Amino acid sequence: MDRSVAGIILAGGRSRRMGGGDKPLLSLGKARLIDHVAARLKPQVGTLALNANGDPARFAAMNLPVLADTVPGHAGPLAGILTGLEWAAENAACQSLVSAAGDTPFFPGDLVERLTAAARERPGAIAVASSDDRWHPTFALWPLGLSDALRHFLIDEDNRRVSAFMERHGFVQVEFPMIEAEGQRIDPFFNINTPDDLAQAERLLQSLQP
Repeated sequence: MDRSVAGIILAGGRSRRMGGGDKPLLSLGKARLIDHVAARLKPQVGTLALNANGDPARFAAMNLPVLADTVPGHAGPLAGILTGLEWAAENAACQSLVSAAGDTPFFPGDLVERLTAAARERPGAIAVASSDDRWHPTFALWPLGLSDALRHFLIDEDNRRVSAFMERHGFVQVEFPMIEAEGQRIDPFFNINTPDDLAQAERLLQSLQP
């Protein structure tokens, strides 16, 4: 656990390819997608919150703060990251924020440790996860000082691309290994977008259980 890092789980998407609704609340094994994500991230950070719009009561069982976007218009993951940065800045112990997507249940248990180590080598830069030579902008470590620049980017420039913001402010990629399961190489940042993805995640979950 790194008490200087706050965590935000991004669960504000509209889940169109799943037919709408709250994709993170779908069942995976004996829990929900969002429960798997929280169980992986919570031991890695000092404090944790969930970014989601609408009635927060549907997440009440998680016993986590539920933060609605602080900018209007369903502005995507960057809006959730901005919300997390502004929330984390209220905690004097926090120096940075790690973001994680709410539909990605198998991300690494050393995510925060490795992103933080990379950020120390590049002060002020955003540390972003990658695997199999692809980067995953919603899995990143963000300096808290970026909140004003991010709010300007979202509102004044009306730009919602996470990668574009990272490229402007500087980033370092941290490569994570693939998961070896049942003779296959699975991306640890495999995210669930469709019913077929959910079925694949069920199989992977079973193969990874002791």
